Amino acid sequence: LPLAVSRYIRSTGDARILNESVSFLEGRPVRADEDSYYDLPGVTDEKSSLYDHCVRAIQRGLRFGSHGLPLMGSGDWNDGMNKVGELGRGESVWMGFFLYEVLIKFAEIARRQDDIPFADLCGKEAAQLQRNIEQSGWDGQWYRRAYCDDGSLLGSSTNTECRIDSVAQSWSVLSGAGEEARVRLAMDAVDEFLVHRDEKLVQLLDPPFDKSETEPGYIKGYVPGVRENGGQYTHAAIWAAMAFAALGERKRAWDVMDIVNPINHARSPKEVEIYKVEPYVVSSDIYALAPHIGRGGWTWFTGSAAWMYRLILESLLGLSLKNGNLSFSPCLPAFWKEIKISYRYGETLYHIVIRQSAGETAVMKLDGLIMPDAELLLVDDRREHTLDVNIPLVPDEI
Repeated sequence: LPLAVSRYIRSTGDARILNESVSFLEGRPVRADEDSYYDLPGVTDEKSSLYDHCVRAIQRGLRFGSHGLPLMGSGDWNDGMNKVGELGRGESVWMGFFLYEVLIKFAEIARRQDDIPFADLCGKEAAQLQRNIEQSGWDGQWYRRAYCDDGSLLGSSTNTECRIDSVAQSWSVLSGAGEEARVRLAMDAVDEFLVHRDEKLVQLLDPPFDKSETEPGYIKGYVPGVRENGGQYTHAAIWAAMAFAALGERKRAWDVMDIVNPINHARSPKEVEIYKVEPYVVSSDIYALAPHIGRGGWTWFTGSAAWMYRLILESLLGLSLKNGNLSFSPCLPAFWKEIKISYRYGETLYHIVIRQSAGETAVMKLDGLIMPDAELLLVDDRREHTLDVNIPLVPDEI
């Protein structure tokens, strides 16, 4: 919630939403003998501002284990790792990166609200968390995934199963929390161990859970190479592409984009026979298990479709919306000389052309007039506009 609200305000500049009065969902606490339970929540009569909801969520999340990393509980993003922290001691390195992102972004919101004490708290907690991640989350060539309740590691070179997990590496980049030299090593490891160009898949982790004594949760109930257990989980594959783009690794970013693009799995009858699912929607997962390598899993049922939209529009084509201003920082293949984008803002349509060439000077023209700034203030005047963006070609060829 705090991250989504922060993104909305950063994009639109509209902070009025923070004052909206919102009810709470109501339900009994999870009992000590339960991991979770299913129920229809009630809605409380009590209401509070959306800002207060966000503050409470962050305060609830500031719970750490012995390494100063967030407690994992009955699972983090990967709910299949529901046994890692069930006793209340397991810690998540990935969640450390995610929480860092939340704290940094929401500190800006708190300052806008003149809540300086909470902004300072967010900044202080983020700085300490960053130190803890580097001290206890780094494994030597990549970032670890988690500490289990008994102190054993996941995502470490010492593991025989789940030696490396992609999400900790991607989010070391996306959150901005990782040290620059380390994040590059970490993403090199993702490319080496998890990106499989010939099979057209990106594993979530490797090797899959199978015969070791480690009991991370129901993820181990999946056949090795299926879904989260060593298959491609497209959410994570897209995060890897976004991370490569953020590092300026455009060849690797586009390689992964080509892998996750469903149409590239159905260009021939042979590919169709392997993939088996619709080539016009994003597949939640892809099997990495012989003889079914390359088979698509769940379709029409994945949040990775929205992440792919962001990958294409923001990370690769380079559009960034901040406070109602549009700016451009594309990560394009060198042989792409020009791209065209139709961007609708309210009832106004912007026809955008981005060109890149060697020796080009960065310049932006709106309806033929050179703009003094590198940002376009979007105006909903119910007209059509032409925006020409010229950028210098980055010298490294792909």
